[in-house]
Formats: sequence, structure tokens, C-alpha cells
Amino acid sequence: MLPPAAALALAQQLLDAGRPFHAHEVLEDAWKAAPDAKRALWKGLAQLAVGVTHARRGNARDAVALLRRGAAAVDATPGRPHGIDPPGLAAAARSLAAQIERDGLAAVPAGALDLRLTAPAG
Repeated sequence: MLPPAAALALAQQLLDAGRPFHAHEVLEDAWKAAPDAKRALWKGLAQLAVGVTHARRGNARDAVALLRRGAAAVDATPGRPHGIDPPGLAAAARSLAAQIERDGLAAVPAGALDLRLTAPAG
């Protein structure tokens, strides 16, 4: 099990490389190992990554569902744990879900599926 900061960094590297399912696996491991008080955050992050996975695979219905479910879990997290902006990340996920639902995956612009878990360093 990676420490939280390392898990987030690796998950972000995988997301940046276009490998959201692999990012989901890293985040899911962190979720299952997290203390009870932190599990909702990690579960939400894993759901966001798998939501992007569904979107990249052309499954709009499940992408929307997972993005919204992940956004709700992340948004319920107080503070800015590990550099995550829960309200900002949740708002971005909800916006993406609404866009997919409204316009379809074909209308989602290039780069809109590039999920940022934390603000870029530096």
C-alpha cells in the first residue's frame, strides 16, 4: 500500500498518460486500506477515475453515473486533504457528467477527460 501522497501522484501520472483504469486500481487500493474516516474520499476518487474509463470506452451512461457518484463522495470531504480541492474537483466532475449527458461523448472536447486530482505542482 502506497502512502496517500504517493498514491495520488501515481494515480495522476496514470491519468495524465491516458490510463484511467490503472489510476482507478491505485485509488481503489488506497480506498480499501484507508481508515474509515478517509474511505469516502478515496472511494470517490476511484469512482471518478473509473467514470473517465467508461467515458474513454464510449459508455456514456456509466460514465455519467460514476462521475456523479464520485463527485458526491469527494464533495463530502472537508478541507483540502493531500492538496485536493474537493468542491472544485466535484464541480468539474459534475460539469463533465452534465456535458456528457446533454451532448453525448462525441461532443466532449479533447482534453475534457483529463482529470486533475490535485493542483499541478509549482
